[in-house]
Amino acid sequence: MDDLTASAPAFPMRRCPFSPPPEYAEIRKNEGLSRVTMPDGSLAWIATRYDDVRAILGDSRFSTVPSTPGYPFIAPARAALLKNEFPPTIIRMDSPQHTKYRRMLSKEFMVHHIEAMRPELQQTVNTLLDEFIAKGSPADLFEDFALTVPTTVISRMLGVPYEDRDFFQERSKAKLDLTADPEVPIRAGAEMREYLDRLITEKMVHPGNRSDLISRLVMSQVVPGHMTREEALATIELLLMGGHETTANMIALGTLSLLTNPDQKDALVADPSLVRNTVEEMLRFHTIVHYNGPRVALEDVEVGGTLIKKGEGVLALITAANRDPKAFAEPDKFDIHRPALHHVAFSYGVHQCLGQPLARAELQIVFSTLFQRLPTLRLAVPVEEIKFRYDAFVYGVDTLPVEW
Repeated sequence: MDDLTASAPAFPMRRCPFSPPPEYAEIRKNEGLSRVTMPDGSLAWIATRYDDVRAILGDSRFSTVPSTPGYPFIAPARAALLKNEFPPTIIRMDSPQHTKYRRMLSKEFMVHHIEAMRPELQQTVNTLLDEFIAKGSPADLFEDFALTVPTTVISRMLGVPYEDRDFFQERSKAKLDLTADPEVPIRAGAEMREYLDRLITEKMVHPGNRSDLISRLVMSQVVPGHMTREEALATIELLLMGGHETTANMIALGTLSLLTNPDQKDALVADPSLVRNTVEEMLRFHTIVHYNGPRVALEDVEVGGTLIKKGEGVLALITAANRDPKAFAEPDKFDIHRPALHHVAFSYGVHQCLGQPLARAELQIVFSTLFQRLPTLRLAVPVEEIKFRYDAFVYGVDTLPVEW
């Protein structure tokens, strides 16, 4: 081991329940970017400052394609998954390929389209909350509400049978487990695509009225030859996974933040207009896609006074950027009154989350409804007993026991 590798701390670092790894704050005090040692022994840069993270994510001289030499893999399971992912999803494409496929989907997630869905989303939340309450106290808010809301919404939007939720939820969880044997996420991904391939066949035989996104994608892009069947599979899998896994964990963690900050919960109940700000603060504070941002330099690039050479990997850590005191005053404090809209929880640049209007709408409706209906909602166990998903690509909780 050379001196440089010996001095570069191991990555990833373990986060705290409500905070990024404490090492990020220490590293942020240094000038420029810092080196870390990846699980495969290679070196990579990490960016922890808000301005540096945005600079990298917004620069086309950094590639998001995993097959690019130097790409930093955060775990063996993740490396196995991405190296065997063919064709890749749009989030692992560079422009102009990325631009081409994103345009095929962008109209489905435009703000005005999602806003038109709000009455339907509100009815869905009302119905699922009725069912949650009817089961009685105590209950697991994660399994019985936080997970059911986005799963119901994305299943209906895509045209995926809701009764198959156990199948795709289990495969999604397996694909995102960073501690799994590398064969586990590969097998889960293959099973997911086999399932969706059968669904595409059904849509092609019985296209119906194109009331669901998969039917529209198949008939408008696959049948005319603008997108291959395999590319459609990768796209649908991404939307299905991203549409329920992230929002479910955000609902759970957002609820937990309000339960552990009862004064802020009471403020939200008293003034529902705070919900938009509350949701942005939840997104900033938790930044659940905490390993988002692996890139590799396509040429020599200087960022924040540090020269990143062609072929060197870099991790633009959005969870660190969202705790940068130069961007957010008292960043480790959860504060629903904070103007936090400039956070990068949905990433930044051309790869920022396509589904963020839908996620925002779901979260705003949930948190303008949940505590209004259940004002006495509280944790059923000490917060120290809650099991957090430290080693998953999407951070969250396994369960959230509550009572009322």
